[in-house]
Amino acid sequence: MRQHEGVTEPLLRASSVKLLDVHRLRLVEAAAPCLSPDDRVAMDRAWEKAVRANPSLFDGPVAACTRLEQEGPDGLVLAWARTTYRQYALRKVPSATTWLPSLYVSVLQPTDDGRLLVGRMSPSTASPGRWQLPGGCVEPPAGDEPLDVAALHRHAARELVEETGLDTPPGDLTPWLVARGTKGSIGVVFRAPSRPASLLLDRFAALVAEETALGRDPELDRIAFVRSPAELPGLGGDRVDYLEPIVRRYERAYPSA
Repeated sequence: MRQHEGVTEPLLRASSVKLLDVHRLRLVEAAAPCLSPDDRVAMDRAWEKAVRANPSLFDGPVAACTRLEQEGPDGLVLAWARTTYRQYALRKVPSATTWLPSLYVSVLQPTDDGRLLVGRMSPSTASPGRWQLPGGCVEPPAGDEPLDVAALHRHAARELVEETGLDTPPGDLTPWLVARGTKGSIGVVFRAPSRPASLLLDRFAALVAEETALGRDPELDRIAFVRSPAELPGLGGDRVDYLEPIVRRYERAYPSA
């Protein structure tokens, strides 16, 4: 993979998951890289193939990461660009040189007894059957609105209610860390206040019933609670690459939760 202009190699192109402790995060908008004719053809073919396999996919707007670099001892600068989900299809083309890592938010939702909520993506999503934390790709702001940390708070709160039915004010979410995935994906991870597991199960059941009554598939078709990485294999199926490292970090940070 050739490094495209402006990308910081150690943070966006390393091959293992890295969890970054960040006290200051600054987001700046950048231009998306221009696609070569070959990459554009390959992108369209990969996207059409993906849509044939999963007709529920849509080519909506999304914010992708173009650069991530250290700023001082405890800060990061994250440059992002406006694109669409179609561009992410380039990640499945080995010869592509201008694909962009995704930018997403995730939420750690603890239970009162110290477990973490994880969810399985439903068949109608882009990653059916995959276990992950509640969250999703970041969308670019409308008009002149900024994409900043406050916007990421709001986006994370919206993902949490859309996927679990739990309505949490954005201000109650605490930035916890930044995760960089094996293919350069960048996730801003928030921690929500602890809630009783029974409440989480009830809210999720109500959400699934409401979506089903409207003829829609919920984004998550199952939730579970885990206390340690040792419990993850028992879930069965695929898991997003960041899940095990984050659960391990949480177990160390809150050993008596």
